[in-house]
Amino acid sequence: MPTKPSKPIRLYRHPRSGHSHRVELFLSILHLPTELIEVDLMNGAHKQPSFLTLNPFGQVPVLDDNGTVLADSNAILVYLARTYGGAAWLPTDALGEAAVQRWLSIAAGQVAFGPAAARLVTVFGARFDAAEVIGRAQALLAVMDDELAQRAFLAGVAPTIADVACYTYIAHAAEGNVSLAAYAHVRAWLRRIEALPGFVPMQATRIGLAAA
Repeated sequence: MPTKPSKPIRLYRHPRSGHSHRVELFLSILHLPTELIEVDLMNGAHKQPSFLTLNPFGQVPVLDDNGTVLADSNAILVYLARTYGGAAWLPTDALGEAAVQRWLSIAAGQVAFGPAAARLVTVFGARFDAAEVIGRAQALLAVMDDELAQRAFLAGVAPTIADVACYTYIAHAAEGNVSLAAYAHVRAWLRRIEALPGFVPMQATRIGLAAA
């Protein structure tokens, strides 16, 4: 039986950060007591010495579990799964773990440089080539849609941290002018994630295709 923390886990985050939300979402799904600490990215709080002692890269999220401090959203998901989630969220057999790791790599690669980057353009004013990152997002979605036609979740028949890692930026793709209209299996997968007990949404931004 997974343990429970002795006191609330602190999550340093920003409400419009998809990387932060994937951790917030998993904490909520696991029903872990959590203290959310907002980091004012707009005013550079993540680059101040006090925050850099938590994460020298100056990025959210950061997790503080009773003195165990971790940065990087996917690394945090692995920690939470192993510590509090049990094997259901991160399989211990070689093939199951590899299937999850594949999608964690995709979350840090194709998701980050596709739908996440497209959203950075519209929401945060990042200077990416919008057409290029939208094209990457569409290529990713086509593969995801084909794979989700064969199974309910990314790494198998049950949800894992692979789904948590990929959910947020796909769910908010329209904010970056990335349409999900052609991807019925992806949309159905999003609904399955949103139906999980403990699901919490990320704050929406009415911009791009989501402005309507």
